[in-house]
Order: sequence, then structure tokens, then C-alpha cells
Amino acid sequence: MGKLLWVLVAVVLVFGKWVGGFFEFNETEIFYTGAEAYGYFNESKPFNNALMVGLTLIQGARARGAVCLDGTLPGYHLHRGYGSGANSWLIQLEGGGWCNNIRNCVYRKKTRRGSSRYMEKLVPFMGILSNKPQENPDFFNWNRVKLRYCDGGSFAGDSENKAAQLQFRGQRIWLSAMEDLMSKGMHYANQALLSGCSAGGLASILHCDEFRNMFPRTTRVKCLSDAGLFLDAVDVSGGRTLRNMYSGVVGLQGVRNSLPRICTNHLDPTSCFFPQNIISNVKTPLFILNAAYDSWQIQSSLAPPSADRHGYWSECRKNHAKCSASQIRFLQGFRNQMLRAIRGFSMSRQNGLFINSCFAHANQKGKIHGLPIILLFLEIRQLQLQSEIGILIAQG
Repeated sequence: MGKLLWVLVAVVLVFGKWVGGFFEFNETEIFYTGAEAYGYFNESKPFNNALMVGLTLIQGARARGAVCLDGTLPGYHLHRGYGSGANSWLIQLEGGGWCNNIRNCVYRKKTRRGSSRYMEKLVPFMGILSNKPQENPDFFNWNRVKLRYCDGGSFAGDSENKAAQLQFRGQRIWLSAMEDLMSKGMHYANQALLSGCSAGGLASILHCDEFRNMFPRTTRVKCLSDAGLFLDAVDVSGGRTLRNMYSGVVGLQGVRNSLPRICTNHLDPTSCFFPQNIISNVKTPLFILNAAYDSWQIQSSLAPPSADRHGYWSECRKNHAKCSASQIRFLQGFRNQMLRAIRGFSMSRQNGLFINSCFAHANQKGKIHGLPIILLFLEIRQLQLQSEIGILIAQG
């Protein structure tokens, strides 16, 4: 009970700071693809004297066809661990939306999301990547890796389009990066955490068990998905904007073979790209951190301009304070769908989750990252937490 009380205090402190500081650092890049907007966070701008870590290109990747959209080498940023963290590894899969057709994949390959040619040579390590004990007490001295995202398919595709000179090799990039890191000491890890944010959060779910199987059984392995619980939800016009977009990603990029067969044996591949249909079958301990009113999903999946021809949602989608009563009820329906989606997952003794009621997507500054780590690595059962602090878990 003492340990649980300590967690409660940490929840209040971390959550309180995050609510107060989120919007100040919410710098979102939006890619407009036709009439629809698919966005991602710009995590590359340094601030607060963050540790800057250099880019390492994976030299052996080309031999196995593991290349970015434009054929350039993929890369990662690695900061070595020391002391008690010398044999512990944290992998963070970068997020950044998806590309679902030739047109926006061609556009994407001319950016840092599709080519290492445009990637920053140095990026700030913040949140769970920080080297400051006061900011990141659990992982500051671990081997910490940020794997750059340049395939547009959540590290899951394996295809190409020769006419458009596009390489969809996310699965190969993932394997090539893991192989390279294993050769640099990760194989000897005594504990390892696979994490990801947004599209990277989806990827951390897709690759969680695969990551576990790369290590000896004696290695302690867990996964964390931050803002990766994208729902197969009906939009404001009655259509399915995100499903249509995911269908394009899965078909164009050849994602099917990277999806869990336990899912594709009874559902179509697009359905198996939605986390809600695969999380209950993940065997490795998994922690899910998500906003029940995920602002990206509200803006780009539930009420995108393509589904809101008359602009009824134009104000509400940007600022929930301007939503009408009926719009709030619609958004509450989305929240309830998310809670239903994680119900079976939450019954597992090994899993954990934190669903808050903020209108937010991911965490730009990194303040909330301490919360899931506390809960995950103390291994307190989610059902116990829900009974003790259920209002924080379910309603924010």
C-alpha cells in the first residue's frame, strides 16, 4: 500500500505539471494530402539546454534493402549508457504520420520523414531520452536510442514503386536497426524497453513481441506506446476517414506480412493495423498512454475538413471550449469507444495503461513520460490502480 501511495503522489505531481505546460510546446507540423490533414510533432527544435545527439547512418542497411522512401540510408541517434544503466537499453521509435498514396509519399520523400538527406544531424534528447537525473530518473544513464522514421508506414511496410522511385521498407529498416544495435552491445542487455510516440507508438505495438524475441529469455523486456492508440472510428459525416487512409498505407506499402497473423487470420489487414484489434494478443508486457480526447484524431480522423463540408466543426476541432453540446456528446462517444477498446487489454495482470481526458496528442515536452515509467516498472496491476485511483485513469 505504501508503494501505491507513492505512485499516487507521483501521478498528481507529474500530471499537474504536464497539464500546465503542454500547450506552450505544442508545435505541430501538418501535411495536407488532398482535402485531408495528417500531422505530426516537430521534435527537432532544441530548447532547455537539452543534450544534442548525433545521427548515425546504418551503413549495412543498403545491402538488405533497408532504405528510406527515397533510397537513402536510415539512421538513429544513440547516447551510451553508463554505471547502473550500462547494460540497459531504451529504443524510441520516432513518429510522424503516414503516407497513403503515391502523391503524398513522393512529397514526403523530400522531407526528413522520407529521407536521411534532410534529417537533422543533431537532435535534442528530452523526456525519457534525457540525460538529466532530475528529469528522467529511470533512464538517464541507460543506452538511449531514437530510431528515425523515414518510411511513412510505422516501420511495417515492405514494397516499392519503381515508377515513382519509392521504397517502402519500414520492416527492413526496423530489422536492420535492431541488428546494428545488437552488434553494439544491445544483445547483452539485462533489460530493454521499446517505446514510440504517435505513429511510432503504433509501431511499438506492432513490433513489441518481435522485439521481445530478439533477446534471451533472461532479459527483462517491455513496451510503451505513447499516443499510438488510433481508433477505427466513424467521422462526423458517417464515414471512416482514418480507415480509408490506413487502407491506402497497408495496400501501397505492403504492410500485411508485418501484421500479427493471429489478427489477419480472421480480420482484413487494414483492421489489423488498428491497435484496438491487436493489443489483447500482445504477449510482452505493454503500457499504453493515451488521451481519450486525442486531439490529432479529433482534428484529422473524426472531424477533418473532408468530412465537414459545411465547416460546422471548424471551431470545435481546434478548441473544445467552442464545441456545442451535441459536439461534446459526439466526442464523449469517441472517449467511450476508446475505453471499450482497452477493456480486454486492461484485464491482463502484466499490462498497464493511463488514459486521461486531455485534448492532447503525445507529449511535446516530455513531462508526462515519468508517469507511465513509474507505473510500468513498479509492476502494479492495472486493476488495482483502477480501483484505487480510477478517476485519474479513466477520466483524467
